[in-house]
Amino acid sequence: MAKQNIQKAIQDLKDIIVGKVPLPSDQVDQITLALLYKFMDDMDQLGMQMGGVATFFAGDYEKYSWTKIMNKSNSAQQRYNLYAEGLEKFYGNSALPETFRSIFKDANIPYRDPETLTSFLRIIDENFDYNEDSEQLGDAYEFLLNSLGSAGDLGMFRTPRHIIDFIVSLVEPTKEDRILDPACGTAGFLISAYKYILNSNLDDDGKSNLTFDEKNKVLRNITGYDIAPSMVKISEMNMFLHGAAEPKIYEYDTLTYDDRWNDKFETILANPPFMTPKGGIVPHNKFSIKSSKSEILFVDYIANHITSDGKAGIIVPDGVTFKKDKAFLSVRKDLLENSLWGVVSLPSGIFMPYANVSTYILLLDKKIAKMRKNIMFVELKNDGYSLSTQRKKIEGNEIPELTKEILSYKNDENYDSEKLLIIDKNKIASNDYSFDINRYTDKSKGIVTNSESSDEIIKKISKNQEEFNTLLKEIVGDIKWKNWMRYLILNNQQNI
Repeated sequence: MAKQNIQKAIQDLKDIIVGKVPLPSDQVDQITLALLYKFMDDMDQLGMQMGGVATFFAGDYEKYSWTKIMNKSNSAQQRYNLYAEGLEKFYGNSALPETFRSIFKDANIPYRDPETLTSFLRIIDENFDYNEDSEQLGDAYEFLLNSLGSAGDLGMFRTPRHIIDFIVSLVEPTKEDRILDPACGTAGFLISAYKYILNSNLDDDGKSNLTFDEKNKVLRNITGYDIAPSMVKISEMNMFLHGAAEPKIYEYDTLTYDDRWNDKFETILANPPFMTPKGGIVPHNKFSIKSSKSEILFVDYIANHITSDGKAGIIVPDGVTFKKDKAFLSVRKDLLENSLWGVVSLPSGIFMPYANVSTYILLLDKKIAKMRKNIMFVELKNDGYSLSTQRKKIEGNEIPELTKEILSYKNDENYDSEKLLIIDKNKIASNDYSFDINRYTDKSKGIVTNSESSDEIIKKISKNQEEFNTLLKEIVGDIKWKNWMRYLILNNQQNI
């Protein structure tokens, strides 16, 4: 089915239920349930065509199969009753994988209109079929999530897809990496990382160099945590539609639970929550800092959960880069000394229409950080979209060019570019460990400030002062000599 037809079908599904299910996040939930319901029956039908037996809709559950529900002999009310009962009972179906059971947990139809449900299910029935090459369906599901998120419908700061891909391309995850997003939302970073790995392993003809087992291993190495059950359900479905038979998405509070504290990862990608609830977070006692602020706790968590040669890309609010609270200073000091190699300033309207917040990307790589004395700073001014609430596409997207520049520096610290600002770590340390790019630029003149450390600058000033004092003494001495000679000449003339 053509991509545009799938997107139209998704829009039709939203339009059908919007009068009964006004909250877009609930619309996503209903579409997720119906898609999975249909796909389970598709898998059963494929299995039986190959000489097997039904797995999901067998025994007491056979009467709830999608095929039987959509039988034209059923009235709209009969169809409603069967579908509602099936949703309610699936969580107890032992034949379902844990992922499916999790998605069906507490599932229900939030309205009592059989005709609306019939129209809704028919769109699913006519437009969506499961097959093992589910990439197209995965893209369609991402379209659903992105179209809702782009208007702020999911009630959170969803990360724009092109920014996710930008970060992943800078972090460069590999097929061997264990990958984590500790606040995964709809699994956007995880899907992007998986696609990046697939695209990084193509031959000259564009065919994959990865075997079936290698692809499955990549998917098994991907993990996501989220505190919201609805996000866990959506993430599981998103991963499933991209080929993960058993997605490792967990309902887990990264900041207050500690049973996964010892798990380490080669790659961590995240846009953690910016907002701290009233009263603050009460974290467990394994953190290296004392704070109730979620944004700095997440950064500390990520820095401490990448392996000894691990890497990460994190979006943070600007306060993380310059606040002088003890916890903020401590985390920045740790990053500077052990893992930070780059800082990217993002346009302040990038999360419009949610909020006009200023954000940064922190790029970590412990292997690179150990070998370098400088930190790269760069400002992204144009991400290809306007900074208005509509975020319309515009000309001048800097992301492709900046990606090349940043990766060139990442691979060669001597790479020289006018777009990149390279700052000595000692200078950063002497400036309260600030990662705020404005601290090192002169915005009024459009030029960068001296990138030398403060100690080096002081030494130069002292040396210059010494040279000045020596010259001054010479000048004063010369003046005194000339005045003495003038006195002698005048005195001699008077005596004549």
